[in-house]
Amino acid sequence: MDHAAGLVDENARFADLAAAADPETPVPTCPGWSLKQLFRHVGRGDRWTATIVRTGRPVDPREVADGRPPDGGLVDWLHGGPRAVLDAVAEAGPDTPVWTFNGPRPASWWIRRREHEVLVHRADAALALGAEFVVPAERAADSVSEWLGLMEERTFEAADTPLADGATLHLHATDDGLGTAGEWFVRGDGERIGWEHGHAKGDVAVRGPVADLLLALSRRRPSDTVETIGDAAVWERWLARTGF
Repeated sequence: MDHAAGLVDENARFADLAAAADPETPVPTCPGWSLKQLFRHVGRGDRWTATIVRTGRPVDPREVADGRPPDGGLVDWLHGGPRAVLDAVAEAGPDTPVWTFNGPRPASWWIRRREHEVLVHRADAALALGAEFVVPAERAADSVSEWLGLMEERTFEAADTPLADGATLHLHATDDGLGTAGEWFVRGDGERIGWEHGHAKGDVAVRGPVADLLLALSRRRPSDTVETIGDAAVWERWLARTGF
């Protein structure tokens, strides 16, 4: 997939929502936030990422240059975020190791991460505004995979694992054309989780359009907006313990 193009497209869709929005609108899926805070979070996050890529090390987001939108220039400021990320990756070199919260990764890792960060926050803005949320199925499926990849790299406390050791969760997107890219088999493995694409019987199967699966996984919509077959407690435990 072309994650650079995906990042630019997601940002443009996000900026379109920002263009006509009341910035004081509350964002129910980000409790305590207004759209103003959400817009700043996304635009600053891009610049934070660009700074990390350029320096190779973590930085305090509050100290990032150009971290606040100028008066009257929100949309242009948001559009500048992906440019900053992509320019930084090009300058550093896509394969150059840089800091990430999951350990050193190639600079290009951040492009996919920012693409899906903006995608989910676009959903936050759309839900806050009562606007339609539409996302290409392939991109939403990759977002699910990227999220599971982040979870796979975490080590959980023994008492706080999202899946009990040996427990299994099958996610199944019902969209046409996704094939195995729209199925995920997740298993508990001690203090970690593992996953792969494929169809297999799990302790619980969770089914629905891939956009709905993504929003349920990221706790943007209630868990019962997708179909569950089997032990629903496994699904609820997963959701309760995979905040990020």
